[in-house]
Amino acid sequence: MNNGTTPRLKIFTWHIHGSYLFYLSQGNYDIYIPTKSEKTEGYYGRGETFPFGENVIEVPAEEVKNKSFDVILYQTNQNYLKDQYEVLTEEQRSLPKVYIEHDPPRQHPTDTKHILNTQDVTLVHVTHFNRLMWDSNETPTRVIEHGVTIPQVNYSGHINKGIVVINNLPLRGRLLGLDVFMEVRKQIPVDLVGMGTGDLGLGEVLHPQLPAFQSQYRFFFNPIRYTSLGLAICEAMMMGIPVVGLATTELSTVIDNGYSGFIHTDVNYLIDKMQLLMEDAELAREIGNNGREIALKRFNINRFTDDWEQLFAEVTARNKTVLHSI
Repeated sequence: MNNGTTPRLKIFTWHIHGSYLFYLSQGNYDIYIPTKSEKTEGYYGRGETFPFGENVIEVPAEEVKNKSFDVILYQTNQNYLKDQYEVLTEEQRSLPKVYIEHDPPRQHPTDTKHILNTQDVTLVHVTHFNRLMWDSNETPTRVIEHGVTIPQVNYSGHINKGIVVINNLPLRGRLLGLDVFMEVRKQIPVDLVGMGTGDLGLGEVLHPQLPAFQSQYRFFFNPIRYTSLGLAICEAMMMGIPVVGLATTELSTVIDNGYSGFIHTDVNYLIDKMQLLMEDAELAREIGNNGREIALKRFNINRFTDDWEQLFAEVTARNKTVLHSI
């Protein structure tokens, strides 16, 4: 933790996942993000969706080369393979480097090699499942699990339906569980919210308004087959909404089936449990409370920012040691 006597570290990164950037910005460091007038991927700026604090600082892309930073934080292949060469100087590119891998491998679940194969970058996987599945080559890796703030909203569950929170589900198909969602909704009332929901959903609910909106629903349903652990699941658990989802990827380690939620690879089993939650509001509240207790420990925002502060301190200290030895 920064005790106020040492300078705050300056982290340069791109705006890729707004909700992740918001939670990352809760730490004791300053985050600089590049902007372009055309607002292409990574260059959106702060935007208006998330209540970023003053420590998230916009820098016009053409001015980035004139700034000093302590760490460069990559979040996509494009950041690493292209963007850094367009906006950073050679000196900036020699700074301590961290790469966040937000997703599991897409081409093959176990045999895909990560683009990184270097001792010069620390590869951070956001779940243990991600690290298990990626072939990270010779790159040093670690896991920093998600952290989310505690919503100032209490679960009510008075809308006797399920809620699904996924962006662009119609376009993302089987990977995100479009067919599972369609199968479930034939028997169980479930509402879909998110960007690009089309005729299947209610449209986007902005992140600051989402807790109050979804807290009214009886349960949260995650139909996603293969992904990292969605922040939306962590957020739902944190406010005591019972979670129902597929027992795949990291979610199988998060939910204690029948105690803090319901998970299975049998969709019919999940449909039965959704029906049970709709019939028994007290059970739903009990399951949700158990999930909240798990979330408060596992996805604690202070643990998350402490992990990031420790990593940033490590990579900057290591870089100073290397420089002094030259």
